[in-house]
Amino acid sequence: MPMPPLTLYLAAPRGFCAGVDRAIKIVEMALEKWGAPVYVRHEIVHNKYVVDDLRDKGAVFVEELDECPTDRPVIFSAHGVAKSVPAAAEARQMLYVDATCPLVSKVHIEAERHHANGLQMVMIGHDGHPETIGTMGQLPDGEVLLVETADDVETLEPRDPEKLAFITQTTLSVDDTADIVAALKARFPNIVGPHKEDICYATTNRQEAVKAVAPKVDALLVIGAPNSSNSKRLVEVGSRAGCSYSQLVQRAVDIDWRALDGIKTLGITAGASAPEVLIEEVIDAFRARYDVTVEIVETAQERVEFKVPRVLRERVA
Repeated sequence: MPMPPLTLYLAAPRGFCAGVDRAIKIVEMALEKWGAPVYVRHEIVHNKYVVDDLRDKGAVFVEELDECPTDRPVIFSAHGVAKSVPAAAEARQMLYVDATCPLVSKVHIEAERHHANGLQMVMIGHDGHPETIGTMGQLPDGEVLLVETADDVETLEPRDPEKLAFITQTTLSVDDTADIVAALKARFPNIVGPHKEDICYATTNRQEAVKAVAPKVDALLVIGAPNSSNSKRLVEVGSRAGCSYSQLVQRAVDIDWRALDGIKTLGITAGASAPEVLIEEVIDAFRARYDVTVEIVETAQERVEFKVPRVLRERVA
């Protein structure tokens, strides 16, 4: 019996970004340099496949620093950490490597600069997300007020409405954030914004590619982890851009084939912490059931690369 035809639109850019690439490389290079085990505080990036792979190579993932011995290196995740974490590592004389994405570090530096200028910060982010915790932890308690929605802006009680600045989590929806920023500017006309957008280039690019794919397809699959902020935003962006079935799947085994029955066109993308091997796995699953034609929908090209910390580039003495 001939297989039904399916046109598969593959979003580009998709998958790994430079910050995730660098974080994974940091763990691999640390294992090469110091041998196993190397401890990692929090998931290095939000993807089970990546974390399991590094665990197999000798990485030990912990939630807090006090679960780490002092005689082994510890790595801080790409999402960034509060100032108290490296301070505690130094107090215990631990060897640590910070894998915070440089674009998250940029937001940290920005927050400190505004704080030094006497401004209280408003952070647009998701409560409890590691990146939000890390960024808010750059400044003393009470110096960063968190808003998640435009409605939250109404209930803000800043110390001085004239002395405010805002920053954002790097993995948010560009469109949602624009609404919150508009609400902030309407209520606090003098609020200071970032020099350059805080939402990172990779988040923006992946959302733009989804906007280009969504109107063409009967269904959209976003490959990513359920705790990945940027992946969940891609699902929402797909729905808003006109795709009636927009779903997050971790791997090929998670595909709901019954829901996809009768589709003629499919869009596929992946969050910034999903490796290409998982995208290939999903495409192969469709090839086993359909006569697949792949079309790439490219909206940008990424050439960003971030260097790993110097300590990993130096040879062991």
